[in-house]
Amino acid sequence: MKTEVRSYWLNSMLKIALPVLENLANDNLKERLPNTNPSCHKNALLEAFGRTAYGISPWLELEGLTGEEKKMQESCRKLFHKALANATDPKAKDYMIFGGDEDERQPLVDAAFLCSALVRAQNSLVNNMDGKTKEQLIRCLMITRRIRPLDNNWVLFSAMVETGLSLLGGDYDKNRIRNYVCKMLGWYKGDGLYGDGEIFHFDYYNSFVIQPMLLDIMNCFKDMEQEMLPVVLQRSKRYAAILERMISPEGTYPIVGRSVCYRFGAFQTLSQMALYHSLPEELTPAQVRCALTAVIKRIMEGPCIFDENGWLITGFCGYQPDLGERYINTGSLYLCTTVFLALGLLQEDPFWSDEAQPWTSQKLYSGQNMAADKAIKL
Repeated sequence: MKTEVRSYWLNSMLKIALPVLENLANDNLKERLPNTNPSCHKNALLEAFGRTAYGISPWLELEGLTGEEKKMQESCRKLFHKALANATDPKAKDYMIFGGDEDERQPLVDAAFLCSALVRAQNSLVNNMDGKTKEQLIRCLMITRRIRPLDNNWVLFSAMVETGLSLLGGDYDKNRIRNYVCKMLGWYKGDGLYGDGEIFHFDYYNSFVIQPMLLDIMNCFKDMEQEMLPVVLQRSKRYAAILERMISPEGTYPIVGRSVCYRFGAFQTLSQMALYHSLPEELTPAQVRCALTAVIKRIMEGPCIFDENGWLITGFCGYQPDLGERYINTGSLYLCTTVFLALGLLQEDPFWSDEAQPWTSQKLYSGQNMAADKAIKL
């Protein structure tokens, strides 16, 4: 049964990710990716690729797999490198926009997601990248420096691009990274939650971007704000606990705030804390696995979220185009892959191997006694 759960996660992830990887590796993503929002479709290719890579990279990095999963992983690693070569080659049909008009900002976002994938898979993606592709990618990332980030979670996109450049051996600006990290830390509001800039927004951007990217950047530069790294980790643990409590006994969760079309990507921080073996003490890996599985099944087995060709469609549970903000296109939707970060753990890890356990809302709604929830003060 536990093996079947992992297989379900893997098959769900691949069903979402493979159309992007395969088409881009074959240099025909531009031709086939549906144009659902002409006003921002020109950025859809980089969105689809960067966000897919962001979610699947821990699995691509994982060593020790065997059997069919190992074969599939090796195939996907090859697809990624072919895809990256096309995405960054000006001669390829699928060459992507990393910068353009002065008012065009979106490429910065998805260049950062792509760099986040490199951070999470430094051996399989960075160390195994051929020299030509690495040079192409560095040139593309340098283009994004023309884009000034908005005064909100976007500061982490600029910091992450610089982090990616550092991993690739490019010319990077560590002061820019430090300044933007400090800015984000200054927007902390309490109890594990950051503002999206000075203002607090009740949405899932603490999980889509802020907490995971902040932690990944700081882990790459252990000398940066060193005294704050344990604090940032504790905040992420607290936010992971909050996310787990949001999952109902039926696997539903509050549909609140912007970008709900990113679906179960809302639980990236919870999956990331499981991946890093950093779950809060009150959560066991098995209960988190069960809770996230319930969420994944609720979406994957609900009203269809794919079109007839296997591409994600705009919506939350089915086709709900009115839920898509003006910046949402087909490529945007692939941020949902971040729920699958825990596939970066081997089958033998307690996350996968321990017996199933009820999650918090299941326990409480069944009448089980539990300790009261508590806020954190740091």
